[in-house]
Amino acid sequence: RLAHYDYWSDSVRRSILLDSKADMLVYGMGERQVLEIARRLDKGDDIDSLSDIRGTVVVRNSTDGFKDCVTIPSLEEVSSDKDKFNISHNMIYAEADPVRGRPIAQACGARYAIQLPPAMPFTPPELDRIYDLPYTREYHPSYEARGGIPGLEPVRFSIISHRGCPGACNFCSIYLHQGRIVQSRSIESIVKEVRLIAARTGFRGTITDIGGPTANLYGAACESWSKTGACAGKLCLVPGKCEKLDPGYRQTLKLWREIRRIKEVKYLFVGSGVRYDLLTEDYSNAYMRDLCESHISGQLKVAPEHSDRTVLRLMNKPDFEVYEKFTKRFRSFNERLGKRQFLVNYIICGHPGSRLEDTLKLALYLEKKHIHPEQVQDFIPLPMTISGCMYYTEKDPATGEAIYVAKGLKERRMQRALLQHDNPRNKKYVLEALKELNVLHLSGKFLHYGAKTRPNR
Repeated sequence: RLAHYDYWSDSVRRSILLDSKADMLVYGMGERQVLEIARRLDKGDDIDSLSDIRGTVVVRNSTDGFKDCVTIPSLEEVSSDKDKFNISHNMIYAEADPVRGRPIAQACGARYAIQLPPAMPFTPPELDRIYDLPYTREYHPSYEARGGIPGLEPVRFSIISHRGCPGACNFCSIYLHQGRIVQSRSIESIVKEVRLIAARTGFRGTITDIGGPTANLYGAACESWSKTGACAGKLCLVPGKCEKLDPGYRQTLKLWREIRRIKEVKYLFVGSGVRYDLLTEDYSNAYMRDLCESHISGQLKVAPEHSDRTVLRLMNKPDFEVYEKFTKRFRSFNERLGKRQFLVNYIICGHPGSRLEDTLKLALYLEKKHIHPEQVQDFIPLPMTISGCMYYTEKDPATGEAIYVAKGLKERRMQRALLQHDNPRNKKYVLEALKELNVLHLSGKFLHYGAKTRPNR
């Protein structure tokens, strides 16, 4: 939307609106904006007069007429000064809230890219109206000649229950896209959709997922969201859950019960990832029991991401001890229920702050626990995210503290290889990493190809 670091060109680029030469840019989920634009154009308004629609960005010759507009460092400044880039980034994040956010203006040469505040959150009835529309739930007929879209199959019988995530992980763009305020559909709307899916040809009785950005935040609520927005100086989940945040478990349990009453539905699974830090205390007991007893297909997705305290802080993730506490609870619940279920652990390698020695410690931990992660993500700095800012400036934008960043392709490959050392193709980089760290004596722990593959636990 505004000036940002672009990984592929390794440069600071101006707003995509200027590069595209479009009249307006719509950001967020877009329904409110698209309808308002259509109404105004249909009424005869000129496209250049649409300067007050939330969730849009426009280009103007001045900031006149934009009330309470915040001017951030210009494109030219952030392109030549990384400290100015950080200042700009912090100002953008401070206004990324639909309730308290203000317009943001950034000079780009003689013109200004002006971002209006995010669109207001939907109420449950408004969100229901969107998801109650008569969608075909099929790919476009033009894809038929190409054999359809294989990627549709895993989610064909899945359902979106909510939007938004208060987790605000620094590497994730959901904060800027859907926001920290959770917007949930009503139970009635979701049940209606389940019945429609159950009546479709090809349905075999399994709803593969009911979820959103974070599956166990359906129905989440905070008294501040409607009044003052998400707190500017306080995070919802880190270092721990805010006492004002209700994770919505009562509503979720009620939803699951309603769906289990539908005779055509044999299985209802949670396929989206869950925030494990919301499943470590007693308030989650009923949710955990129901989840483990009836709604896991055999594997549950969680995202510890790393084990190093410094890296986790830079990711805005909870301490690793929280993950370990969750794994013990998960194992305990399943043992009591007589279940044999596993965790799929998402890991990120190469995130700002992660040195080769930090990755080695994580790899040793995973090996000790017999965890062999298939889901390892090479960190990519997404435009306008906090982690993307860290990658480019090599500083923490919140504190100005210098951060180590692995930018060389060789080191990034070595970090990934240590985490996936069971893959014979990684042998070269595993050996190079161990040699660089002067721990070649550990090669026996890592290079044991031919061993029987063990599941993530």
